[in-house]
Amino acid sequence: MDLEFSGELWFWRGPAPWHFVTVPEHECVALKEASASVTYGWGMIPVVAKVGATEWTTSLFPKDGRYLVPIKAKVQKAEGLDIGDVVTVKLTVGG
Repeated sequence: MDLEFSGELWFWRGPAPWHFVTVPEHECVALKEASASVTYGWGMIPVVAKVGATEWTTSLFPKDGRYLVPIKAKVQKAEGLDIGDVVTVKLTVGG
């Protein structure tokens, strides 16, 4: 399954800080349907993500009925991203 969407880059101040883009609700419905066959536990979904020219392997985090795409620091640097930027994300599920 391949998905493409745009969302705002935001910062989570947890015990280990992360930057995320939230998957839009419509795409989350499709992800939930596919999750049973690809999840490896805790609802995490393995994906290959791409922003701009930068591609990496990661997992979507389930949160409050939606999914979050973690955006690594190396991706932010390579693509010149900052908190609040609208980011177009391409995902290949089960990557």
